[in-house]
Amino acid sequence: MKSIIVHGGAWDIPDDMLGDHRNGVSSALSAGWDILTNGGSALDAVQAAINKMEDDPTFDAGRGSFVNMAGQIELDASIMDGRTMRAGAVAAVRNILHPITLARAVMDKSEHVLLVSDGAMRFAREQDIPFCGADDLLVGREFERWKEIQTRPAYSGREAFAGSTNPGDTVGCVALDDQGNVASGTSTGGTPNKYPGRVGDSPIIGCGTYAVNSVGGVSTTGWGEAIIKVVLAKSIIDAIDMLKMTPEDAAQHGISILHSRVEGYGGVIVLTKKGKFGIAFNTPRMARAYMSDEISEPVVTV
Repeated sequence: MKSIIVHGGAWDIPDDMLGDHRNGVSSALSAGWDILTNGGSALDAVQAAINKMEDDPTFDAGRGSFVNMAGQIELDASIMDGRTMRAGAVAAVRNILHPITLARAVMDKSEHVLLVSDGAMRFAREQDIPFCGADDLLVGREFERWKEIQTRPAYSGREAFAGSTNPGDTVGCVALDDQGNVASGTSTGGTPNKYPGRVGDSPIIGCGTYAVNSVGGVSTTGWGEAIIKVVLAKSIIDAIDMLKMTPEDAAQHGISILHSRVEGYGGVIVLTKKGKFGIAFNTPRMARAYMSDEISEPVVTV
């Protein structure tokens, strides 16, 4: 049984950006599904799908990421192997197009789970992970957004999600391979104009990413400060495991907790060990796509 699901962020995606979001998540889904259908691992499928979205300037991950208060682009990512429960994550890294690849290296080639900033970039050099220029990550849309934000008297990360009208294009993927292994990953540029060094939920295991073979996997997107407070990804896994919820009900349960307890906004994708999907969000739209052996063609929607 093979299954894969991807997301490209939960927010009020404008009508004129719907096509780019559909194409972006569809392309990512195809990259991951191709690996699964050729006998590849869930981990490789997750990394490939997220790499595809990190390359795509449509999303807030890799190329196209938001600019922080200091005019820099700082990136976060995490990946988790449900078979071994090993995980790797990086936060506040600069000049790396594919932070999910660096997170995978932390998982595979170190004893650690999370490396940040200069330490993470030192590790990247040791592992021969390519660096890029800041101009390779910055797109005109985000430069103009950053300049406009500087004219406001106050702007917070919560503002980016409270009204659900500002972008939150964090990307993620969960996959199940023919060996019964689950993997999950998430990659982001964070929130617009964030304070330098700010870290959201995406690189924090249990918050932005979680996977365990006996239950399934989750990737989240949204207002990271709120998601961290409710440990959203792990809470959804526990709802499936302990409360015996369906993935769809567990996803809705997680978003309900996010909103009722901390007034949070966001979205989640869920994939169980049996290849069943769950999707929930409390923003107007969320880009997502999924495919499995049980359906005839990919489902792509925003």
